[in-house]
Amino acid sequence: MQSTRQNSQQMDESDFYTNCRAVYLTMFKSSLENITSKEQLCTVLQQAGRNPSQKTLNKYWGPKTSKLNFDDFCEILRKEKPTGRSELMQAFREIDVNGDGFITHSELYKVLTSKGERMTREEVKAIISVADTNSDGKLDYKEFCKLFMSTTEVCQKRALERMEADNKMRRQQFGSHSEGFSKSSLSHTANPSLGTNQQAEMDVTPRKGEGKSSMRPSSARSRRASVSSTISMGASGGSKTGKLLMPKSVQDWHHTALKGCFFLEEDGEISSHQYRLDVPQTSTVFLTIKPMNLSQVEEKPSSWMSVDAMFFIVKDHEDLDDMRVVCFTELREKEKFGWKGELSSGVYYILPFTTGCRLKKKKKNIKEQAQLVCRGEGGKLALTKEFRAALSDIFEVIDLDGNGLLSLEEYNFFEQRTSGEKCDEEAWAVCKENFDTKKNELTRQGFMDLNLMEAIDRNGDPCDLWVTLESMGFNRALEMVEACPFILDAHSEECKLRLKAVNLKQSSKVLDTAICKSVMAKGEAKVMKGSESVTIYTYKNDFRITSVIANKSNQKVTIHVNSEQSKNCLSSRGISMFAVEVPPRSNVVCQHVLPINERQEWIYNCTESLVA
Repeated sequence: MQSTRQNSQQMDESDFYTNCRAVYLTMFKSSLENITSKEQLCTVLQQAGRNPSQKTLNKYWGPKTSKLNFDDFCEILRKEKPTGRSELMQAFREIDVNGDGFITHSELYKVLTSKGERMTREEVKAIISVADTNSDGKLDYKEFCKLFMSTTEVCQKRALERMEADNKMRRQQFGSHSEGFSKSSLSHTANPSLGTNQQAEMDVTPRKGEGKSSMRPSSARSRRASVSSTISMGASGGSKTGKLLMPKSVQDWHHTALKGCFFLEEDGEISSHQYRLDVPQTSTVFLTIKPMNLSQVEEKPSSWMSVDAMFFIVKDHEDLDDMRVVCFTELREKEKFGWKGELSSGVYYILPFTTGCRLKKKKKNIKEQAQLVCRGEGGKLALTKEFRAALSDIFEVIDLDGNGLLSLEEYNFFEQRTSGEKCDEEAWAVCKENFDTKKNELTRQGFMDLNLMEAIDRNGDPCDLWVTLESMGFNRALEMVEACPFILDAHSEECKLRLKAVNLKQSSKVLDTAICKSVMAKGEAKVMKGSESVTIYTYKNDFRITSVIANKSNQKVTIHVNSEQSKNCLSSRGISMFAVEVPPRSNVVCQHVLPINERQEWIYNCTESLVA
């Protein structure tokens, strides 16, 4: 009985994603394309049988929103249910004063142009011209509701038919194209190009069933071409094999440290500081990274302390094809990840990395928004105690070298994050004249006064202050929920290392390439049966599993991923069934997986299938 229920749920999920994609492709050429305006969002939601109000649109398209991807669209459709016939009928009954099942044109016009989401005269005329079939001046709203529902169903059916027709055409083109290659040209050991596509997003095309046997070559795309992996992992919490051990004499080594932060963006991507590491001479080094606890209460650590903070070290990262992944963190002690080894003299780049499994958007109903400013004696504006505490935490995060002062360089990372602008030398000189400084750097008090001045300039309006707070990961209750500050420590036995923050940016091609290269170098490779041009690489250590899809062909491929049979697993995708479009001759990170409960066994069970 339970198996039947699970199969039914899987079919429902499959149908949902199929319908989502069909609707999406009525507006876009590919589900890799993004929604880039509120108007586009409104149109595509209407195509899906929704009737979004401005309030609904504003909920999903805020002032800082620049794009939404296909996965965002699917999540919106989950939450915004289509208008049902009973809801439509109830709305019309409220307008139908005498209850005879009809509404006059004047009554309809008055309601639609004066209440709620007001419509224009032209929009109302368009509705009446369609609904009033016998032109008697009245609207039979029962018939209109039937028409509305049937039109929605027809639109969805046509969208599905159009998508199936497009898929069939692509299958035919792919089959005729693949026949031109001999079997010997399809290697069973994949060696795809090293370029990655950092914007490859979730794309879903599940099929309800398989057709008759095909005469197409085995390389043609089909859901029969698949790869399955099952990995049983022990409890990670008590693991000794992947334990990070500190060198015995490390306290005598040269040491330098810098702070940084992971920031969760509106689109779900993660931004982070990145670093340049100068090694003057060949030396043994010990590098670690861990989340930074800002809590003043020992027994109640900061909420982000469970976020996995790791890093990659790369060399010559300007040229992606020649970029060398020197190492990445495979060892761990509690929340600290690290690496020990020898680095030859030269310049390296440290790219902090988190899987995103534990740094995700968290919705919380906030009953009362925190107050940022208040009036003191004589009506003077002042910052509230709660806001000052939040600003103090922000100061700790942006004070990268931890000296209790903000340099121009540190302050500009903060400005880049919160306003997208930079403070030049002239503006910095004015800042130092007006606010408390020490050694030509801004003090904590100076930083507080700077924010107070901003509130005074706006006559107490906190809008700009909230922009700053939200950019730094705070919600309206002044909780840092969409950021994870960290600290990076570098020890060297032979020489002093130079560590410098050089970037604060969203997940880059450099990091994507580093992840793909590391997984392909150390992971298990499985060529997809029936399509030798696609290989799935799966890397595992005691704490993480990462899979990469390599596409050697000259055609874009869509891979359906099903991890529903996994146990005690947390995916970076946030869902257990999805699909990924992989551009021609490229590699794409499929997903990262961590255990939900590290003290229990976790089982990774995943099937990747080629979608026709």
